Amino acid sequence: MSRPTIAILGASPDRSKFGNKAVRAYLQQGYDVYPVNPRGGQIEGLAVATTLAEVPAERLNRISVYLPPPVLVGMLDEIATKGCDELWLNPGTESPEVLERAEQLGLNVIMACSIVDIGVSPSTLSS
Repeated sequence: MSRPTIAILGASPDRSKFGNKAVRAYLQQGYDVYPVNPRGGQIEGLAVATTLAEVPAERLNRISVYLPPPVLVGMLDEIATKGCDELWLNPGTESPEVLERAEQLGLNVIMACSIVDIGVSPSTLSS
């Protein structure tokens, strides 16, 4: 059986940021993790995709977002094109515009901390 997949939009090499803690938490829980950041490079030993389209998985189980709403709203069409079972909007990423567009695109939006959802407390992921 294949492992669940997740793309982390706004993944960060800074271990104090949630965009990094999510990468580590999902790795710990056995996910295939795809960090996405326009700067590219590596995060926690994983190659970073500069766009969601570069992520090799056909369709993702989850996309977890750590981006400000003005950036995210511009990426929603790309998210819908890629396809995901669940779009996790972590605290601070949602806005009325984001939610309205996500609904128009038929995305399954969940507004909550995706790290907590998989049974990991972000505070246990020290920098």
